[in-house]
Amino acid sequence: MSEGLVQKATLLVHEIYLSIQGESTYAGLPCIFIRLTGCDLRCSYCDTAYAFKGGKRMSLDEVLAAVNAMAEAYGHRTAHDGCRLPLVELTGGEPLLQRHAPELMAQLCDAGYRVLLETSGAHDISRVDARVSRVVDLKCPSSGESHRMHWENLEHLSARDELKMVVATHEDYRWCREQVLERQLAKICPVLVSWCAPLSGSQQDEALHPGPSPEELISRKELVEQLVSDALPVRFQAQLHKIIWPADQQGV
Repeated sequence: MSEGLVQKATLLVHEIYLSIQGESTYAGLPCIFIRLTGCDLRCSYCDTAYAFKGGKRMSLDEVLAAVNAMAEAYGHRTAHDGCRLPLVELTGGEPLLQRHAPELMAQLCDAGYRVLLETSGAHDISRVDARVSRVVDLKCPSSGESHRMHWENLEHLSARDELKMVVATHEDYRWCREQVLERQLAKICPVLVSWCAPLSGSQQDEALHPGPSPEELISRKELVEQLVSDALPVRFQAQLHKIIWPADQQGV
């Protein structure tokens, strides 16, 4: 193929916006979110089903330019680890479904950003740049997608990465506890446990797996008390963006 016909690497991008990081150990810091379109899972509690389709095809240069423009107001201000602010997170959907996502993350790291990847845990993370902080989900039973986990990912995690489990039911909690203890997850990286916030009416996408019955649900209080009672070496986290804004508001 001649040089003039070489096609640029592109991504299907649903939205790019500046907000604060709502989860992970970086919660509360300013963050630019790059939400990519498409996901091959249909978790019962998914609150971003709107990103399953749609979006705009953008070159990596265009995405980088959008990020740099949003970051301009922060100048040379940095976080505690010396990385420039704001953070940048690739999320979705499922970012790793798009072939050029790892390339974009590497370029963002080269530009001095602290880059986070929010991924479902169903795809191989080994090709992601080691400088990226990979937040990897472990899907509990009520998600309907536990069987999709790519458990080999645990071998590729480092202390800069994080594991996350969303707990909706008492069964989920027992599963979560089993994974933490039997796989000794806390020795690998920080382990985050989130309470599964109920979906709003507009988030109840018909493509999702059926959710648990009301009788099966665990309350936020029950979950925290169980974590403490069992002395699990994990971090309980709330979703700050859902505390600050309406649960179904996009672009936050």
